[in-house]
Amino acid sequence: MSQDKNKARAQEKERRKKVFSAAEGLESDKKVNDFRVVTTGKGGAGKTTLTALLAQLFAEDKYQVLAVDEDPQQNLAFSLGFPEEKADQIVPVSENIDYIEEKTGARPGENWGAMLNLNPDVSDVVNRFGMNIKDRINLLVIGSVIQAATGCLCPENSLLDSIVGYINLREDEVILMDTQAGVEHFGRSLAEGFRNAVIITEPSFNAVQVALHSAQLADQLEIENIHLVVNKVRAEEDKNKVMKRAGEKIEIFDYIHYLPFDESVYRNEPDVAPLLEKNTPYVKAVRDLYQTLIAVRD
Repeated sequence: MSQDKNKARAQEKERRKKVFSAAEGLESDKKVNDFRVVTTGKGGAGKTTLTALLAQLFAEDKYQVLAVDEDPQQNLAFSLGFPEEKADQIVPVSENIDYIEEKTGARPGENWGAMLNLNPDVSDVVNRFGMNIKDRINLLVIGSVIQAATGCLCPENSLLDSIVGYINLREDEVILMDTQAGVEHFGRSLAEGFRNAVIITEPSFNAVQVALHSAQLADQLEIENIHLVVNKVRAEEDKNKVMKRAGEKIEIFDYIHYLPFDESVYRNEPDVAPLLEKNTPYVKAVRDLYQTLIAVRD
């Protein structure tokens, strides 16, 4: 990336910060703990584990947390400590056919050509489908977007886009969204409220490429703070490998964090909360990331 491009991007970052600062000045009645973070990255890189640990840390600091699971694997509940034997109790909003029809006026797979409500009122979604996992942590499993790449105007997409837009309006709450790789499927809805994108990668070539793609999308959506989290680092060589594979594109990230490989993560899964009871190098690095997010918010 040329120096001119770096300078232009830095100037644009500064402009955005001034705009956000001015907007916050006009919303002086808004609670200080309104905070939005979207986590994304290649499957298996560790984003669900990290999302769950961040939720725990926010809750420990007396924040009210709404964790939103948009990942197709839908494992965030179990990482937060929800019993595996109760898995059948979790029904993603995207699979609740009656709710989709109620809100959009169209039943998925039926009523083709019917009038579709593109801006449904979903202000009841958390009360109706949110799950209290533990003290100060609620979970909303919305499921994945259907046919995201096609840009279809199916009722599922209309509903999920409205849910993300509504979540951005909720106050006095930390929102952590665990999403599949790439954030393009929520477009403007994410851009309007999520000021932090935490993009997780492993040192592998494929994971780094997915991270770079996600970062470019986050930048296009003008998400203000883009964090790269390199997980499962075993040696300095892994850090160098990521930097080499990213090349000049690494400049798109505002912050870079490294999480060391920790066998205890695998021993404790799916419920990773017990990890925080010990101050391992991995946990220390996660806490450092958490403190950076807090500092950026403040």
